Amino acid sequence: MYTFNKFDNAEKAFEYYYFLINHLGLEVGNTKMLHNIGFEISNPVDNDIKTPWRKFNKQYADYEFNWYLSKNRSVENIKQKAKIWDTMHNGDNIVNSNYGWQWSRNNQLDYVISELERDNNSRRAVLTIYDGKEHDQYKYDTPCTLSIVFCIQDNKLCMTVTMRSNDLVFGFCNDQYCFSNLQKMVALRLKKEVGWYYHFAQNLHIYEKHFKLHER
Repeated sequence: MYTFNKFDNAEKAFEYYYFLINHLGLEVGNTKMLHNIGFEISNPVDNDIKTPWRKFNKQYADYEFNWYLSKNRSVENIKQKAKIWDTMHNGDNIVNSNYGWQWSRNNQLDYVISELERDNNSRRAVLTIYDGKEHDQYKYDTPCTLSIVFCIQDNKLCMTVTMRSNDLVFGFCNDQYCFSNLQKMVALRLKKEVGWYYHFAQNLHIYEKHFKLHER
């Protein structure tokens, strides 16, 4: 299945796919899921999920983004705010999914910015996160994001995020918040306005515990 839709903001995308997956998703394990879901968010700066029954924690999302910016792989502090991080290490508190650490490896982020400064039409402004050559390091924490690609269109900085796996309720809501903040940060460095954000998930899913989240 492949879909392409456009939404004004992340909240509308979240609500649309929540109900779509609930009604049409394939039941696999403890999830309902759809394959190959792609959509565009026209105004990624509007990244706060205000859906009442989602209860999106913007304060935590800001904390997570700042943790990414720290490039610190330790979850010693962030696991106090989100317990899932304590399940993603082998006892040393070190994880792979600090995306800021990932995009700083080999100066990826600086390369992206300099590449777009060099050539506004460049197709090489790419950050990679998941790396199959490192699969032996993924026993406890396998990054969900494959890549982040930037381009300039109509003199605006646009961005495409590709996910191998994306939990809609927690994963997408927090990820889009952090990635759109990254997009704003790069746009500022390039002195460009923020353009569209395209999000693609090979597996977009909802966990069983969230099937009736909207009813609560």
